[in-house]
Amino acid sequence: MSEDPSLLVVKDLVSAFKTEDGWLRAVDEVSFSVDKGKTLGIVGESGCGKSVTAMSLIDLLPKPSGHILDGKIYFKGEQIRGAKPKRLQAIRGGEIGVIFQEPMTALNPVYRIGRQMIEGLTRHRKMSKREALKESVSLLKRVGIPNPEMRINSYPHQLSGGMRQRVMIAIAISCKPDLLIADEPTTALDVTVQAQILNLLEELQEEYGMAMIMITHDLGVIAETCDDVLVMYGGRVVERAPVNDLFSNPVHAYTKGLLRSLPSLEGTPKAPLPTIPGQVSSLKDFVYGCRFCQRMGRKGGVLHERPKMKSLSEAHWVANCPECADFKVDLIIPKK
Repeated sequence: MSEDPSLLVVKDLVSAFKTEDGWLRAVDEVSFSVDKGKTLGIVGESGCGKSVTAMSLIDLLPKPSGHILDGKIYFKGEQIRGAKPKRLQAIRGGEIGVIFQEPMTALNPVYRIGRQMIEGLTRHRKMSKREALKESVSLLKRVGIPNPEMRINSYPHQLSGGMRQRVMIAIAISCKPDLLIADEPTTALDVTVQAQILNLLEELQEEYGMAMIMITHDLGVIAETCDDVLVMYGGRVVERAPVNDLFSNPVHAYTKGLLRSLPSLEGTPKAPLPTIPGQVSSLKDFVYGCRFCQRMGRKGGVLHERPKMKSLSEAHWVANCPECADFKVDLIIPKK
């Protein structure tokens, strides 16, 4: 019998925030898996539940409002949802590394870079402070920061955006995790630095044998880095497939809309980019049925009956809404 390739298995995950309007579901029965050494991309517009899904895996939802209400999370065969705080502390940073969306807010502004790096190494790898300092310098050098012996004594505000992101990567990989969660790792970086960061992540993944979850709204990043893709809308999965299948044979209307919104070298120069009409509804306004139909202004039963996931192949699934599964999105072409 072969070994199970799945490092992480998530089943029917429900995460919500308690508000004056009651419980608002930001993640609504989401299921997926990540195989060892592979990269899963989670894509969608802002407000679709990507980051909340990722932070739910390690129970880092904002407290006291954020809670995981239901579902199972298996990591290396262990059910970690509801694990004891001591076990979760061992997993965070030790077995699962995280590159947070905005390094300037993720890094403590009053502590030097070295102090922030040493903390994880002494806690998870049981190094002495001297050993941890030496390892930190080595990690900074590994992620491409020049003069690491000097930079390790810098404060976050003394580094550029690209350097801060590299520091975050160094911290995330310092304990050689089995899984790396990269939450918008190239946001607010120029295209040259973006390419450097993505190449670095690819090299580190191969070097350490990590699995990775890449969270982004950029389909170009997905195409370049991922093996499988999860398309999220309204806190739910609308389509999941191997990356080549998704780009060559998108089925859900939302997926098609995202792909058609990409700029193309074959298009007319300086032509306005097409966009998907409307916007993502707020959590309190979501309907029970198809939330993309809600955005498109459709009426009837599609708003009241939740579409079930339909298998198109062993690895390609789509939310089987009668309107969205074969409906071609009418994209808006902005006026010049």
